Amino acid sequence: MPCTQILGTGSYAPSRVLTNQDLEQLVDTSDAWIRERTGIQERRQAAPDEATSDLAVQASRQALEMAGVSPEDVDLIVVGTVTPDMPMPSCAALVQAKLGARRAFAFDVSAACAGALYALSVADQFVRTGQVKRALVVGADVLSRTVDWTDRNTCVLFGDGAGALVLGADSEPGAMAPRGILSTHLRTDGSLADLLCIPGGGSRTPVTADNVDAKLHKLKMNGKEVFRFAVRALVESTQTSLGAHGMTPGQVDHVIAHQANLRILEAVLERLEIPREKCWLNLHKYGNTSSASLPMSLDEAWRAGRLKRGDVIAMMAIGAGMAWGSAVVRW
Repeated sequence: MPCTQILGTGSYAPSRVLTNQDLEQLVDTSDAWIRERTGIQERRQAAPDEATSDLAVQASRQALEMAGVSPEDVDLIVVGTVTPDMPMPSCAALVQAKLGARRAFAFDVSAACAGALYALSVADQFVRTGQVKRALVVGADVLSRTVDWTDRNTCVLFGDGAGALVLGADSEPGAMAPRGILSTHLRTDGSLADLLCIPGGGSRTPVTADNVDAKLHKLKMNGKEVFRFAVRALVESTQTSLGAHGMTPGQVDHVIAHQANLRILEAVLERLEIPREKCWLNLHKYGNTSSASLPMSLDEAWRAGRLKRGDVIAMMAIGAGMAWGSAVVRW
């Protein structure tokens, strides 16, 4: 079965910049405290008239342009998000309409910060089996509208953004070393759901005046436990993905990872014995953009000329659920 190739990438970050100094005016925090614990210096915030689908469309247009693919030629759109424009229809349906991708069927996947990796894995299966020729994968979130701006432990972490990938069938099926997405490995542990969640707004705890007053529609996180679990899970998942192809971390040329926290990334890289310089880092200027993080990082790395033909790329992401996973790509 041929590998799925990544034909184009795109990303979009809103124009409004929210710095650590700005946050000092909102909550009891400091630039030094945020930098030391997270590595974040600033993040982007969507304009009042920008919704998740708007960010997704901007990133998608860039990816389609790079790939030389018109919206009419897209067969499938999968959007990873936990902040859709509305509960229904899906954000993907709105993206499809705004792009004019009339032939594409479209749906969302919900895996929080791992959303783009989950969406990539789903779309990969459709392309590999020949059910679709061109797929658009998007990770997009506007978490600035879900955080509690009085909670310094969470509001300093998150930013808004979108990233997109265009996928297509391998054009070199007879090549000695297959190029493209070699495999993806996904995991979930729902028993840890309370570590990172938005408890209100669903069928369990509907929106009411009392629930809104209690801020149950805002993000809640046990940061210490998320940190501890994330490091272990990402290391094990990456080792599994590489091992499936007889590879070792020493053979990895680049790491494209969800940008949650610099200390998490450093701990994972140290345990895998992968030099930090192999990991593309941008959380200092975007913060944690949830499902947008991984495709935004890949787009920046590609446009910066870091990725060369034949390079081995290890991808990894983890989010609420807990949901996590990894992928191995040969560029």
